Amino acid sequence: MCLTKKMARDIPMNPARQTNLAFEIVVSHYNEDLTWLKEHCAECCVYSKGGEKNTPGLPFSSTPLPNIGREGHTFLYHIVNHYENLAEVTLFVQGRIDDHVDMTLAEMKAKAKTTAPGQVTTYPFRELELFEHWEGIPWDKYPCWKRWSSMATQKMPETPGVLFQKYISGSDRLPVAIGFAPGAIFAVKKETIMSHSLAFYERLLQKMFLGEMAHVNPETGHYMERFWLALFNPAEYVQWDHSDLSQTERNKDGQLAKGRWYRTPMGSGIDLGAMRRGEELDSPVSPISPAAGSSGMSDSSETELSTMTDEEFPEHKSSIGM
Repeated sequence: MCLTKKMARDIPMNPARQTNLAFEIVVSHYNEDLTWLKEHCAECCVYSKGGEKNTPGLPFSSTPLPNIGREGHTFLYHIVNHYENLAEVTLFVQGRIDDHVDMTLAEMKAKAKTTAPGQVTTYPFRELELFEHWEGIPWDKYPCWKRWSSMATQKMPETPGVLFQKYISGSDRLPVAIGFAPGAIFAVKKETIMSHSLAFYERLLQKMFLGEMAHVNPETGHYMERFWLALFNPAEYVQWDHSDLSQTERNKDGQLAKGRWYRTPMGSGIDLGAMRRGEELDSPVSPISPAAGSSGMSDSSETELSTMTDEEFPEHKSSIGM
């Protein structure tokens, strides 16, 4: 499938969606059970990629989307198509979140509504993690990510570093690292989203998920998961050099602070990340330094890919550069 921008914009929107919303939950769905959202279904905008057989039943109404681009495509699609009538606060989630979040939806909503302009609200229990593989994710060095690396993947010719510079930061240099929320579960205010123009998001959607990247598992889906926080709040989530480091371990929201994000150890067999429940972290978190940083080497090995089908696969107004 080679989905163009015009085709993407021609997909019918959910007629039940209201405008002038104070709060909205944008759900990227494949075939997950959405009963955990039932009490808040009136505030949900569900995009379903699982086809007719997996369309969520009432009381949910949903917009069907082609099964491409993972949750990053869904979120960008929503922003592009509702740019002029975004909710005051939007909570972006996947169809299942209990493997990443240990809060009730009511608690998540209450926390989302405290989001300040220019900030991004994230949720425990997973700690924020760092991304520094600007030449490409070395999948073979991380057995814990085999679930993703063993699947049929659409490779992106350009590196994450090139994409970040050209489509996110607008800077001619790369940061040491950026922080991200695993699973891309976050809340953000309308004015923060609109700090970038509609054209910015259209360009990003086209590059990352349409054309040759209109695939069920494009590499860009994994990259976009890592870019969201840096896109919305670079002051907090972009570490430009080794001196650009928080003096405290945690910021005012209780997150691991700039430059102190969790680094998944190479060779790790289980992707547990670091738990944020007041216990000791699974693996020590230390400031990012030249000695501690990875080589950023791209994966040179050939990974045997599965033949998983689409249906079987679950689911600049301002520059941030320096």
